Amino acid sequence: MVKINRTFVEGLTLEEKAALVTGHDFWFTAAVPGVDKMMMTDGPSGLRKQADDADALGLNDSVDAVCFPCSALTASSFNDDMLMQLGENLGIAAKAERVGVLLGPGVNIKRSPLAGRNFEYFSEDPLLAGRMGTAYVKGVQSQGVGVSVKHFALNNRENQRFTNSSNVDERTMREIYLAQFERIVKNAHPATIMCSYNKVNGTLNSQNQRLLTRVLRDEWGFDGLVMSDWGAVADHVAALQAGLDLEMPGKGAASVDEIVEAVKDGRLDEEVLNKSALRVLRMVAKWQTKGAVESYDKDAQHEFARKLADDSIVLLKNEHGELPLDKRSSLAVIGELAARPRYQGGGSSHVNAHQVVTPLEAMPQTASYAQGYQLSNNVVDDDLMAAAVNLAQQSQQVVYFMGYPEEMESEGFDKTTIDLPENQVALLNKLVQVNHHVTVVLQNGSVVAMPWAEQVNSIVEMYLAGEAVGEATWDILTGKVNPSGKLSETFPLRLADNPTYPTFDSEQNEENYHEGLFVGYRYYDSKQLPVRFPFGHGLSYTTFSYHDLKVMTKDDQVQVEFQLTNTGNLPGKEVTQIYVGNRVSKVEKPTKELRDFVKVSLEPGESKTIRRTLERRAFAWYNVTEKRWEADNGRYEIYVGSSVEDIRLQQSFDYELGQDPLQKVTAETYVADIVNHQSPKIKAALEQTGLGRQLTAILQSDSAQIFENIPLRSLVMAYIDPQVVRKFIELANA
Repeated sequence: MVKINRTFVEGLTLEEKAALVTGHDFWFTAAVPGVDKMMMTDGPSGLRKQADDADALGLNDSVDAVCFPCSALTASSFNDDMLMQLGENLGIAAKAERVGVLLGPGVNIKRSPLAGRNFEYFSEDPLLAGRMGTAYVKGVQSQGVGVSVKHFALNNRENQRFTNSSNVDERTMREIYLAQFERIVKNAHPATIMCSYNKVNGTLNSQNQRLLTRVLRDEWGFDGLVMSDWGAVADHVAALQAGLDLEMPGKGAASVDEIVEAVKDGRLDEEVLNKSALRVLRMVAKWQTKGAVESYDKDAQHEFARKLADDSIVLLKNEHGELPLDKRSSLAVIGELAARPRYQGGGSSHVNAHQVVTPLEAMPQTASYAQGYQLSNNVVDDDLMAAAVNLAQQSQQVVYFMGYPEEMESEGFDKTTIDLPENQVALLNKLVQVNHHVTVVLQNGSVVAMPWAEQVNSIVEMYLAGEAVGEATWDILTGKVNPSGKLSETFPLRLADNPTYPTFDSEQNEENYHEGLFVGYRYYDSKQLPVRFPFGHGLSYTTFSYHDLKVMTKDDQVQVEFQLTNTGNLPGKEVTQIYVGNRVSKVEKPTKELRDFVKVSLEPGESKTIRRTLERRAFAWYNVTEKRWEADNGRYEIYVGSSVEDIRLQQSFDYELGQDPLQKVTAETYVADIVNHQSPKIKAALEQTGLGRQLTAILQSDSAQIFENIPLRSLVMAYIDPQVVRKFIELANA
């Protein structure tokens, strides 16, 4: 085997180097003397290795593989261990099929509920997306298969995704849209990063040197390969100069020729080409799998898909103990989605599923079924509706399957509504009139509006639950499994409540992030706007109590400790969530932000002490002026609860391990900030210059509030000598 190093690259011809940085075809890298080509393929929720001629969007059949739940559901597990196991299973499948790099996970933030690819992304929160993505990457790569974390960055809409510009301020970009990528790069060391189609602030991401080189490599220390999304390269030479290493899928001889010509005429430094070619070769050397395709235990993977869905499904509502179902009651199962379930997303993530078990096939033998509506259209079918209503009238309990048809949710386009099809809602309105024990089971890729929610006793969110959808559905409904999933995104009362509603998809070429930091729950919670179901929400068939919160600072960390008790009669799991509220930094902040979580399993009556450590970054914000993360000394709130709204414990404390929020005194510094500041240096400067006595006199007058709210440079209004103010500023900053 050849030794891959700079000397080897320098010994290649210019044409061979150019071929290396160009995808040979849809799924393979180019081969050069001594190095074979390597295959990569889609796989966020299951291996999609093409069995026949390659194509970009899965128009041809792919190999038989287990279809796992989509990321929208797996994130609802809030379970790092389960995501690690998901990655391991995907890695086993990819390695057996001789795939070197699996294209996933997708970790973009769910900014708008209309975004067409939300089913393939984890969350509206960067901590949750980052933790789930980190576990997934570690799992896949533990099996000797690389990953490509995507889509870097700010790919938050599908319409005009090849050309539109995501326009966002620096602090929002760092804190919301890049944070999950940063966490994964630093903690999981992915083999590759895939750049997205879109522009950021006017610069195409495949040519965005700031993102691909200065942030990704220079700041975060990424040492892997950067590849393009399929067809994302507009100018291959400019992309290489910006830090892109591999164009996929490549344009054949044209791609090679353009690179060769650019080097020969001086537009591209050959050393830049050498660096990218070497990264491609190192990727192939590290992640290439050889030999014949092998078999692996797909039945065992199917059982894991079921277990993962069981751990992730969210019980949204359960009035009057409607669930688990009463085994003695007659049961009506209604809805075409029971027979033809939505269990995976459309587009490049589509898997040729190994063994789909439908809810109809898995339902109790004593249950009866009625189709109720047609998925193929939105029109009420009177005969189907009448038969379903009649069955519901004759039954003691009803399980009604609702959701989006596949054509409503896919890669490549955004939705126009979050309302369910009219024929499904019309049937629900009839069912609740004849039966007061209706459970709605949802199959959908993202947020659903539920103006009908108060009419039913129970609602179960399945998302797209993978090929074991039928078994997992009844595991939860019958109580075989106690639900423990929590929402990884907010369900608003209506689409118009979402902060992106006025502007999302409103311009063809520009997507302006006017809401800034206030994405998802950060907006609803800070605005105190009612929602249908909040971020982090999910019910159980048992109950939990939280008590005895302790918050302690130690070294450069904050220790949070509390007791959790299962106060019900069933074993269960609870996702405990820790939020931080910043009350000191003089920048806009959400009311609270998720900073840690842990899933805990408890037997009835059992208590556990939960101890978690929050690092300095949990209290930090990105200071654009100083170009650094900054945690300020002062007052913070710790919130512990079962959702962002269901806070069970709360404690204020002073954090003294960060930066002084008044790091530099200037003529623009306000009087209130000076007089309220307790540092010895400020006090000494006030005393030495005599400014302290003058300010004390002013602030004891009737005009105190007015003078607190003026900068130092304006103290001339109070006949304070500007020379005294300048001397104070000098001493305060000494």
